[in-house]
Amino acid sequence: MKKILTALLVALTALGASARDLSNLGMQFSPDQKLRYAEALIERFYVDDVNSDTLVQEAIIAMLKTLDPHSAYSTPKETEELTQPLDGKFSGIGVQFSIVRDTVTVVQTTVGGPSEKLGILAGDRIILVNDSIFTFKGIKNSDVLKKLRGPKGSKVNLKVKRAGVPELIEFRIVRDDIPIYSVDEKYMADPTTGYIRITRFAEDTPKELRDAIGQLKKKGMKNLILDLEDNTGGYLGAAQGVASAFLKPGQVVVSTRGSKQEPVSLEAKVGQMGLNRVVVMVNQYSASASEIVSGALQDYDRAVIVGRRTFGKGLVQRPFPLPDGSMIRLTTARYYTPSGRCIQRPYEKGHSEEYQMDMLSRYKSGELWHQDSVKIDSTQRYETLNNHRIVYGGGGIMPDAFVPADTSHYTPYYRDLMAKAVINTFVQDYLDKYRKELKKKFPNADEFYENFTAAPLISELVAAGEAAGVKLSDDNREQLETSRPLLEAIIKGLLERDLYDSGSYIRNINPLRPDFTTALRIINDPAEYNRLLGNP
Repeated sequence: MKKILTALLVALTALGASARDLSNLGMQFSPDQKLRYAEALIERFYVDDVNSDTLVQEAIIAMLKTLDPHSAYSTPKETEELTQPLDGKFSGIGVQFSIVRDTVTVVQTTVGGPSEKLGILAGDRIILVNDSIFTFKGIKNSDVLKKLRGPKGSKVNLKVKRAGVPELIEFRIVRDDIPIYSVDEKYMADPTTGYIRITRFAEDTPKELRDAIGQLKKKGMKNLILDLEDNTGGYLGAAQGVASAFLKPGQVVVSTRGSKQEPVSLEAKVGQMGLNRVVVMVNQYSASASEIVSGALQDYDRAVIVGRRTFGKGLVQRPFPLPDGSMIRLTTARYYTPSGRCIQRPYEKGHSEEYQMDMLSRYKSGELWHQDSVKIDSTQRYETLNNHRIVYGGGGIMPDAFVPADTSHYTPYYRDLMAKAVINTFVQDYLDKYRKELKKKFPNADEFYENFTAAPLISELVAAGEAAGVKLSDDNREQLETSRPLLEAIIKGLLERDLYDSGSYIRNINPLRPDFTTALRIINDPAEYNRLLGNP
């Protein structure tokens, strides 16, 4: 078709025909013919040479931008990089990111990765990489991956802009292998309550979850806290498999509907894990597959959802691979919870920038701290399927028990220690001196957790900070006391994780997390648990 249009274009041009002449001849182009005709015009008459591949690629990108915030095109390299975290292993700094207004913004740090260890936070904007400006018009995923990924042991310097901090914060990062396990931490929170954290929904997540549940049940677990905070999703099949551990076989986990395809319902498979009470932790970064699982368990009154309103990503992207290895991820349907709620938050076609600023809007409105500030669409009113509780659609999953975000332990002094890698360096130096002694005194992770205290190490940490240029003065001594519980927990958690490779960092932090302490309180209070679920 392109050759025919080009030949027609050449012939008509040779005759001096204009666009009006074509109209007078009664020629009407279909949309695809019009697009090919435009490409032929550019190739034949544009003042400079053009690359046809680039021309087509940019046209595809521009078309997709007019649709919705999640339909996207990826080059062959970008396609490979996007699928790696769910399928394989790579070396890098360990962040998930998005590009907002030509600036790379951290969406989430990889648990156990270099960036998480140094204290890079969700929302940080990467401004400089190795002292070169890294915010520019047209920046692509491939540009970011080329800069941030690299061989294990290689180094990269970043300077980031953090909300509320006037100066740029510098990080010196040593690249490392990025963990790909989706169930990264599991432990017994008390004699009958287990805790499991899922960081992504990958191919093996259901198996990892079942293995973790089986291990904790051997330790006496009857009830479970499932932590999906900061989990941005992954494979739909993995969400189905995870929900199957809690729902009855045949119960609908999620349904998808779109104008160009038949409705599809995914049901829970055989394999309930025999748990009693279940609490699911979510926050504003819990998205997609996380929302499918939490929405299904809420709709069947199977679990109490604790935390803050989830992200609201309920559009189904179907991958369409192209022969050159590139891919179009096209939105083909919407997710609906078993009660019929649409997970997706509202958006206007072609206005993806406004959509990406939703988190800032939540911050400014106070939604992260005050339940009354959460916007609820009263027209999206639904009932849970067993106890007929009122739930709402139109943008994420609303928790049954709201817990405000907590930053009470974060201070500029703590931030500076993290930014200059003082804590991580201090822990490594301490391990270099006392590793053998610690392993002898505490043979396993549980004994270490129960008996080791990091309180005596704070004075040594302060000295390490002084040596690194983080001064403790009379003005910020109060900041040290405010951050002391968190500093002690981080030191102990890093030591435990390094010594025993048990993925037990988070259990040292959890007692300081209001989301977790609320979940633990509810799961151990049958009356409150049943009241929230509307159980008789």
